[in-house]
Amino acid sequence: MIAGRAFRSRLIVGSGKYRSGQETARAIEASGAEMVTVAVRRIKLPQSASTTGERARGSSQQQNASLLDFISPDKYFLLPNTAGCYTAEEAIRTARLGREVGLSDWVKVEVIGDQATLYPDVQATIEATRVLAHEGFTVLPYTSDDIVVAKRLIDAGAAAIMPLGAPIGSGMGIQNAANIRILREMITGVPLIIDAGVGTASDATVAMELGADAVLMNTGIAAAQDPVLMAEAMRHAVIAGRAAYLAGRMPKKLYATASSPLEGVSR
Repeated sequence: MIAGRAFRSRLIVGSGKYRSGQETARAIEASGAEMVTVAVRRIKLPQSASTTGERARGSSQQQNASLLDFISPDKYFLLPNTAGCYTAEEAIRTARLGREVGLSDWVKVEVIGDQATLYPDVQATIEATRVLAHEGFTVLPYTSDDIVVAKRLIDAGAAAIMPLGAPIGSGMGIQNAANIRILREMITGVPLIIDAGVGTASDATVAMELGADAVLMNTGIAAAQDPVLMAEAMRHAVIAGRAAYLAGRMPKKLYATASSPLEGVSR
């Protein structure tokens, strides 16, 4: 449940980096995801939108003009994101543009603070969250794994907390398990969604076993040798990880314990 809306799938997928629109559509279908993120700055917007002074930038956006032809809003819940924004003001304008042209009044807020690591500028993220939540947006912010920042985002109106598991696009897997556990234990009022770092199916399972409510990924699927097959693997991995979390793993012990009890064994 996010902001009162129910989703059956705990896997959220991005729509960038695929080799073609057809591959994008096949991979998203195989993932079983219901929510798909789309970068407002990387899709062709209606000509009328340019009159607001927020024209999509660059020729690369024109090359992605047909993205929405392959991801139907009738089939998927589209989550616009503010990818490519480096200030709160940019993120706020981008979110407003996405709503103006009818994409959604939901937004994944990304405000990047460092170009090399793509780590978030948490102060700017909090500010953008506060402004957009006040304007009626459902805000899902990409953030660090800092519990203090998470609490401030919730106070600012965030509908979910989306900490990174590793740098965006790195594929290194979950590098901050202890911090994710702390977040899971202390963040209970809104969903906890791991965003960034997943490289393969086992990474997604680990994220879910740590107690995440969902996992968001893009590169882990799109950059695989077979994105469609990897999308299917991620689908099963998220389901398995959630089931394992609910089941409760056995405690770890230093020494062995016999699988067959010795009591009652004839000698």
